[in-house]
Amino acid sequence: MRFNRRLKSFSAISFDLDDTLYNNTPVMLATDEKMVSYFTEKLPQLHSGTYNYYFWFTFREQVLQQQPALEHDVGELRLQSYCLGLISLGFEKQTAKQMAKEALAYFVEERSNFSVPQSIHQLLSKLKQRWPLVAISNGNVDTSKIGLDDYFVEVYHAGNGLKQKPSKDMFQVACQKLALSPQAVLHVGDCGRSDVYGAIKSGCQSAWLSCYQVGKPISILPTIELSDIVELQGLL
Repeated sequence: MRFNRRLKSFSAISFDLDDTLYNNTPVMLATDEKMVSYFTEKLPQLHSGTYNYYFWFTFREQVLQQQPALEHDVGELRLQSYCLGLISLGFEKQTAKQMAKEALAYFVEERSNFSVPQSIHQLLSKLKQRWPLVAISNGNVDTSKIGLDDYFVEVYHAGNGLKQKPSKDMFQVACQKLALSPQAVLHVGDCGRSDVYGAIKSGCQSAWLSCYQVGKPISILPTIELSDIVELQGLL
């Protein structure tokens, strides 16, 4: 654990989820493969290519052009991208909507189909005994399915009016729920922009976890740096 500035007394900890409490890259790679198989089984054969990320990306961009605010809601954005793509394949609008809902449900199920390391369960269990914990995520993993719900007093996902980090939205809502000033919250996450910059901009203290090397690089020094998240036990 490296201290870049004095860690002030804090009364709660907020956590990013993906690539902070578990390695999300292999999960998403496996989910992408399952989605290709899912659509290949259900949809007409394409003249060239497959129903991979690149196929849906065109429709994702079209949705964002029409509704820029959906960049903050990955679930709704995916749903509408599927719907638009299905309509382009000749399905009627209502049929496309229903098929898109089913596809999104399958996606969320599969992207939440993994086990969190036991060391994380042990860590959160210990931390929970001293501080209230909240989760703040730009993604849409199902925390109940991966067994993390019981550790958090609240789980916040971007969307439904809440902007993605580094926006202050979820940090502010979490602080209000905890009845704490931002400075009394330590936020832990992997992304230099979403988590470190977002937390500091919101007035929180920050802990940067860099072991998965997928988040954006830091542009502002976090309060502390972690090479392994279990180092948080040293704060007990």
